[in-house]
Amino acid sequence: MDMMSMVSSILAAQAGNTQQQVATTLLKSNLDAQKSMVQTLLGAGTPSLANVAAGIGGNINVTA
Repeated sequence: MDMMSMVSSILAAQAGNTQQQVATTLLKSNLDAQKSMVQTLLGAGTPSLANVAAGIGGNINVTA
């Protein structure tokens, strides 16, 4: 194998590695966005009013 083909193969391997890193980063970003959307749709992270007394969390009259 001559020197030029070795250099070319090393450069090609480095370019492939860079592309893989970019693809992995984009995939993780997309998965994080989807996870956030699902949690929003399911109501995760929002406080629940299931264990409070009657009348708590209702409408507030602010006309005073």
